[in-house]
Amino acid sequence: MARFDGFLPGRHQLDAFGAGGFRFADMSHRGSVLVTPAGIRIWPVTRFADITPESLQPVLDEAESIDFLLIGTGNDIAFIPSVLRDRFRQVGITIEGMATGAAARTYNVLVGEDRRVAAALIAVE
Repeated sequence: MARFDGFLPGRHQLDAFGAGGFRFADMSHRGSVLVTPAGIRIWPVTRFADITPESLQPVLDEAESIDFLLIGTGNDIAFIPSVLRDRFRQVGITIEGMATGAAARTYNVLVGEDRRVAAALIAVE
């Protein structure tokens, strides 16, 4: 299996998650990922408190092709602050926060349905 080196263009399902990372497109990455219609990239967020509009800028940059942003908040569910919800609502994106496992599974279902979705996923062990 190839090691992921930062950005993989295109839309990909997530094959596995856990053990501190993700597997997709015959590659693996230890750490968090940000998945948009343009591709999968390393996301330097390790805990929910580190999520900011700046850390999610690639999603904002692709707002015209995204309706939903799933945020995988780690092992626990966390409340998405209204300032973050409002910022994304302004560009037409609805945010849903859930534990990373649920977010990864939901992302795969929505991609399978060809929905306009992105996911910001904090890695879990």
